Amino acid sequence: MMKTKVTIQEIAHYTGLSKFAVSRALAGKSGVSDQTRDIILKAAGKLGYFKDHSMLSGELHTHGEAMEAKNTRNSGTILILFPNVRYQNQDSVYWGPVFNGISSKLNQMGINILTLTEPSADQLFTLLNPDAIRGIITVGSISTPILLEIKRLSIPVVLVDHLDPVFHSDSVFTDNFASMREIMLYLLRKGYQSFQFVGNISDAQSFYERWIAYNAALAGSEMAMCQIPELTSQALDDFRKTFTTVIQEDQLPDVFVCANDFYALYTIEALESMGIRVPDQCVVTGFDNVYDHLPVLATVNVNKELLGSRAVDQILWRIAHPESSVEKKLILANVIIREQFGRHSG
Repeated sequence: MMKTKVTIQEIAHYTGLSKFAVSRALAGKSGVSDQTRDIILKAAGKLGYFKDHSMLSGELHTHGEAMEAKNTRNSGTILILFPNVRYQNQDSVYWGPVFNGISSKLNQMGINILTLTEPSADQLFTLLNPDAIRGIITVGSISTPILLEIKRLSIPVVLVDHLDPVFHSDSVFTDNFASMREIMLYLLRKGYQSFQFVGNISDAQSFYERWIAYNAALAGSEMAMCQIPELTSQALDDFRKTFTTVIQEDQLPDVFVCANDFYALYTIEALESMGIRVPDQCVVTGFDNVYDHLPVLATVNVNKELLGSRAVDQILWRIAHPESSVEKKLILANVIIREQFGRHSG
């Protein structure tokens, strides 16, 4: 039997995008981003659309598929949604490996992947073909309006490293509380007396959980809380100016406990700009273990690929069990202590 021509509807179903987006991209018209256009053109090439239209281009067959497009199409599409935030993207030393964990697992299972940087809420319905999306995995902090739009789509969702009070959904996290508590107990055992937490605790749910564990450890040791408010509310862009304004050399804490290694790096750079030596005059801790040679006394080795892989497991479980209670998966991470960056005598 002779194969019928590939239709725009088939391409829409294969990619998880709407017929509107597909037709605009194939016609070379505006209304879709370069990223979305690339996804559509590659999919159209794989499905043989351009053979039908005498427009075959070798560039559109860049991914050698292990299985036929028909079989892959039957498995449905998983949408991976990134926030539209400068430091939360596929190139990030933290989020890149998380994304790789997700995409590798989906590729192994022969499931289509559609990756989108967070569109505006009113674009979501225009871009997506809900009938072709089996599930959505969000990576990092996604805005509430987008989550509300996703809720209307009634598609299973797993959030990686994010919670939202208006959107009850499965989530996958590092066990932030346990790891930060372990760091704090180590610091207290070592005799450190004064602390400042560094990092915008409203930036990410993980930062907030680390902040809660930090406070709980100090309270449990009956240690005075003398937190400088600006250090837990500043934006990264204004970090050095804010930090050097609120920190005076004669009032240095023993330890700056940072929300992650990015904040630890910024803290060390700001201290050095003030002529303050780390770890001679104070010590710094981080989280996430993304910089091998950063002079931090402690950090936490988060298995970022595993976070992504377990998010895939959870979305497939959720698709099979849509009515089951919402779950929050916690993955224990390893605390790394680097004694050489502790308190130096003399």
